[in-house]
Amino acid sequence: MDNPRNKPEPLISFSYDLTTNLSLLRKPKTKPKGLCFSCSFQVMVVSPLCWLYCLLFSTWWWLTVSTSEMVFFPLTHSLSKTQFTTPHHLLKTTSARSASRFRHRHHRHKQVPLPLSPGSDYTLSFTLGSPSSPTISLYLDTGSDLVWLPCSPFECILCESKAPPLSPPLNLSASASAVPCKSSTCSAAHSSLHSSDLCAIARCPLDYIEMSDCNSYPCPPFYYAYGDGSLIARLYKDSLTLPNSLSVQNFTFGCAHTTLGEPVGVVGFGFGRLSLPAQLSSVSPQLGNRFSYCLISHSFDSDKVRIPSPLILGRHEDKEKQLGNKIVQFVYTDMLSNPKHPYFYSVGLEGISVGKRKIPAPENLKRVDRRGSGGMVVDSGTTFTMLPASLYESVVAEFDHRVGRYYKRASEVEDSTGLNPCYFYDKVTKVPGITFHFAGNESGVALPRRNYFYEFMDGGDGVGKKRNVGCMMLMNGGDEEELSGGPGATLGNYQQQGFEVVYDLENRKVGFARRKCSSLWDSFEN
Repeated sequence: MDNPRNKPEPLISFSYDLTTNLSLLRKPKTKPKGLCFSCSFQVMVVSPLCWLYCLLFSTWWWLTVSTSEMVFFPLTHSLSKTQFTTPHHLLKTTSARSASRFRHRHHRHKQVPLPLSPGSDYTLSFTLGSPSSPTISLYLDTGSDLVWLPCSPFECILCESKAPPLSPPLNLSASASAVPCKSSTCSAAHSSLHSSDLCAIARCPLDYIEMSDCNSYPCPPFYYAYGDGSLIARLYKDSLTLPNSLSVQNFTFGCAHTTLGEPVGVVGFGFGRLSLPAQLSSVSPQLGNRFSYCLISHSFDSDKVRIPSPLILGRHEDKEKQLGNKIVQFVYTDMLSNPKHPYFYSVGLEGISVGKRKIPAPENLKRVDRRGSGGMVVDSGTTFTMLPASLYESVVAEFDHRVGRYYKRASEVEDSTGLNPCYFYDKVTKVPGITFHFAGNESGVALPRRNYFYEFMDGGDGVGKKRNVGCMMLMNGGDEEELSGGPGATLGNYQQQGFEVVYDLENRKVGFARRKCSSLWDSFEN
């Protein structure tokens, strides 16, 4: 079980040829005294040898970083203690939000009403500009390809019942500048339009359009449809500083003054040139070509949910080898190309085992067609896993066959939580294991019991008696016709707890390995 810890400081490590000073591979215990520049990153280090290296081998102290470069950051769960009123309310709002987010990704369900809860997402903090802004906390989202945040003055429509933003709307710093309409990043934000159209939208003079010179005109506002809402924003450039670690100059982000149903901004980690990994990759491939996170298991415990989970940019296997740690074996599966949703991390799902019985997945989960339908999206922003109706019903039938013969169904709890099947039981019950079988590997990813079976005390048996209840936490996403034009399934972050999930962008693979996530912090203290 993960032990509560104080919020760890982020750390950065890299190696160079002149020295093997391992102090660079440790979390700094005191405020660093030196600065060394790596590509366009400002890196805090403790060794004066870095100064010598920079001065002797670089101009203006620019340093090429080796393949061991990496950086850790804490991810914070956004659930507050005020949301832990009753298990029924918490599960209902969370399951409703998971369903809403999933269905928003299919063109037939763009009018699904948004729930009244921000749900269970993880946040990453940073600052912008010079002088730097107050710390900004935004949702980490592997299903989005853009970094955007609320900017002052800010208006959120249909947000009266939503939780307030995690940070106050940003006041742009003196160092911020508007992205010109001829910029390639402007074209990326307006991906459905030809770049010359952007000059016309920005009202560039005709002779400027003919000369393809609209750099003095700002990129026009763009509309962005997100899984839980939408926004209108403009693109700006400014310096991005991740806590105590590194700074990225000319970082591009969306500044939203008006949103619909979405008061909180997003750090997009999906494919696309405007995502955070893509912008890191342009100046440091070692950081931008791979990232992973390890979500600490919390089971909706109000104390455990506050423990920060590590987000890792770059590779850390070399460090673990140096420390003599056992190298963890990952189960890898290939990413699938999605022509309609190119920023999703889609993988093929071959089937799901309930106990020893393997239930094959429908064909549309094994691949993505030309319309963008099918596959399973690995998503940090959706809480519970969503499955197509045919697979979900087969899994539930097998699960109920093994559990329902011994325990009474808790139908009232099912109605009030949005989850099923749920069961009453008097003492610890045995439930069959759940294993996901992804394309390209034979071992599968076996979920810990707490990742798919939530247990709590309930008084909903009709007579007020407190009883133990357990609910399966996989959800019905709808039939195949309803899911056309979008992902066939989503692997939610609740089912990813206790795993390090690796997104290898260079080799286009996603990997899973069971970890004690807090040990990833511990392993770098020695």
